[in-house]
Amino acid sequence: MVQLWGRLGPFWGISPSAARVYAWLLATTESADGRTIADGLDMSRGAVSMACRELQDWGLVDPERVPGSRRICYAPETDLDKAIRSIVRTRKRKEWDPILENVGSWTETLQKERSREAGLVRERLEKIAGMVTVVDSMAKSFLDDRVLPRLGLKALLASAQRAARAKSTRT
Repeated sequence: MVQLWGRLGPFWGISPSAARVYAWLLATTESADGRTIADGLDMSRGAVSMACRELQDWGLVDPERVPGSRRICYAPETDLDKAIRSIVRTRKRKEWDPILENVGSWTETLQKERSREAGLVRERLEKIAGMVTVVDSMAKSFLDDRVLPRLGLKALLASAQRAARAKSTRT
């Protein structure tokens, strides 16, 4: 499971090492400190520390200071709904928001240019902005819980699993 998540992590935008740490934490029954995670995954403590900081940024782990100690234990987000929302929220913040912030100023700059090339680039940027705006509004609706209520996400996942099983039996 850990290796599979390591390969799937980049599809979400998460590094393979962070995805491996998250999978390992999901497979444990209690939170774990960096040394325990490093030993369990045969990774350096530095790599585990960086992966845990990344997972914290993604909202996929919660650091917990052990009372009376300097040790920090990491607990994974186990609620699928919250984990997916955290991933969407972080990708929106890291990827879509900067595009929307910059594309407007780029198209304004190109408005002043009168060349055919500038017009073509401006037109393409406007199309990109339109697509990102649609995706951004869908993400906002998803994050605001307007499109997929809690049970809707689970029903969607169940439907996808049934479709995958049906496809595998046909081949």
